[in-house]
This record gives sequence, C-alpha cells and structure tokens, in this order.
Amino acid sequence: MPESLFGTPFVAAPMAGGTSTPALVKAVHEGGGLGFIAAGYKSPEAMTAEIAATRELDIPFGMNVFVPDPSQLPPGPEARAELEAYRAELEPEAARYGVTLPPLRLDDDDAWQDKIDALLADPVEFVSFAFGLPGKPVVQALQKAGTRVISSVTSVDEALAAAEEGPDAIAVQHSSAGGHTAAFLPGRQGPAAPTTAELVAQVRAAVGLPLIAAGGIMNTAVLRDVLAAGAVAAQVGTALVRTEESGARKPHKDALGDPGFTETAMTRAFTGRWARSLVNEFVRDHQDAPEGYPAIHHLTSPVRAASSAAGDPHRLNLWAGTGWQQAREGSAKDVVREFLNGL
Repeated sequence: MPESLFGTPFVAAPMAGGTSTPALVKAVHEGGGLGFIAAGYKSPEAMTAEIAATRELDIPFGMNVFVPDPSQLPPGPEARAELEAYRAELEPEAARYGVTLPPLRLDDDDAWQDKIDALLADPVEFVSFAFGLPGKPVVQALQKAGTRVISSVTSVDEALAAAEEGPDAIAVQHSSAGGHTAAFLPGRQGPAAPTTAELVAQVRAAVGLPLIAAGGIMNTAVLRDVLAAGAVAAQVGTALVRTEESGARKPHKDALGDPGFTETAMTRAFTGRWARSLVNEFVRDHQDAPEGYPAIHHLTSPVRAASSAAGDPHRLNLWAGTGWQQAREGSAKDVVREFLNGL
C-alpha cells in the first residue's frame, strides 16, 4: 500500500460506546496519526451528526461500522431460553442500583442498511468493518463513492475470506486486543498466534493486501515489531483510553491505572460477544454468560450505566488489552508523538 493511503503508521482504533470522539480524532491527528470514530450503538442520525462534527475539523478520519450477524436475528428457542435465564441471573445486579432490566431485545441489527446508505450519500475517507464482512457489493459501492474500505480479521482464514471482497486494507486483530474480538468464523476465541507480530506475518504470507496490526500495541517497540512483520500501520486503542480527549467513562479510565486490577480476560458477560476486559466482580460472577450479541449488551446497559454513575468499576465493562498497565493520562497528541518519535 502506498504510504499516502494513511500517511502514518499510527491509526487510532475505533472504540464504540463513546470512547472515540471528534476531540480524540483531532488530538491523534495533531500527534501525527489517523483518527477514527465509531458508529456502533449509535442511531444513523447520531452517526451522521458525529461525522459532520468531525468533518468540521478539516482533517482525514475514518468511521467504523458493526456488521450484523444474521444467524443471531432473532435467536432460536433454545438460545432465547438461555438469554431469559441470564436475564434472571442479572436481576440482583439491577436491584443493587435500583434499576430495571429491559425486556430482551432480539431484532437489533444496529441500523446496518441505514448506516451504509448514509455513508454512501455522504462519504468519509475510510470505513472499517468489524464482527463480519460487509459483502462485495457494499465494498464496491463505498469504493465507488471514494471511500477506502478496511475489513477486520483475526486469523488467516478470515483474512482470505475478507480478501475475496476486495477491500483496500485488512485490520489484523490479535487476541491480546482490548474490547470485542472481530472474529466472525467459528472457534476463534483463542490466540491464532503467540504475538500480534507473528499473526501479522502469517496473514502477510497469505494475502497481498495492506495490513493494519491490532492488539497489545502499547509502545514504540511493539509498533516497530508489527511494521517489521509486514504491517503498514498499527491500530492502537487501549493506549488512548485514559487520555483527556477520550470519551471513556471515568471509572474505566481510573481502573486502567488502579493496581487493584491485575489481569484481563475474555468475557461474554457484558454484551454476549467475546471481549477482553479487566477482571472485575461482574466478570468473575458471570463467567458462564451465554452467547447473545447484542441482546445481552442491551440487557446489561442500565447496570453498566448505574455502575458508572456510582463510580463503581466492578459492574462496568472495563475493556482493556493485555498491556493496559502502560496506558497513561494526558493528551492523546502526546501519546501518539511518543509512539512515532521512537521509530
């Protein structure tokens, strides 16, 4: 990929739920990187409003979109029974804060088609996809509109499937990454390679598309490793969560610097989809949470909101990659500069 596609080896990971903000995009740009905002959990109207706000900065940026899983919409009787049982299991969590759990929401595709239509009508520079492949017609339509398309994968098999659709680049996410896994083929919760650099090298040997490395990239040394393995850029998330421009909840930011949290784990407890979080009481108490994204996301939302409002990190989704201890406060501009100055 020509350097001009990104113009930088540092890409801010799109972090849904409010963490990625126009202010973060601006600070990342000022530090020499490329910022992303995220459409996940937003209405199409909120997505387009955030695009408009970011476009006013007059800098390049990208948008991330969740791909719905048709097999989960709606769940079958057995899966629905598991979700109802999990809802009952969560009742004491709701009672703790005096909130009410909502009824199961089983038909949410995150307004997929409306968001694609909006991005075609008002294109942005980059669009990345997670949780699945958008399909060749969507890829081609966005490219025709002038958008560069990035598909997210976690293995060689997924990369080969993504390459068939003809995106401009592939984001290769290692299991050390914080937040949700981008995996969309069965059986990909464990590591496909010991390190992010090794996974990049595996994918580099299989596909010819430009690669963006993601997962556990917390300093210049790791950035240098993934570039040497064949990536053209690194996608960095956890290292930006504590920054002042991040929209992450304060208990989340504080937890990343709290020595009382000593490990991360993959969990489905918060959303019904595997994601890496700091291990808190909620993760420990609900280790057997069923699959069911995004139904469980909606189910736990009031508990997480109440936990955050109470300043309690123990019932909040504390997304964090395995190198979370290196995340620091301050401006994202300085974090990006520190990464790049060491290259």
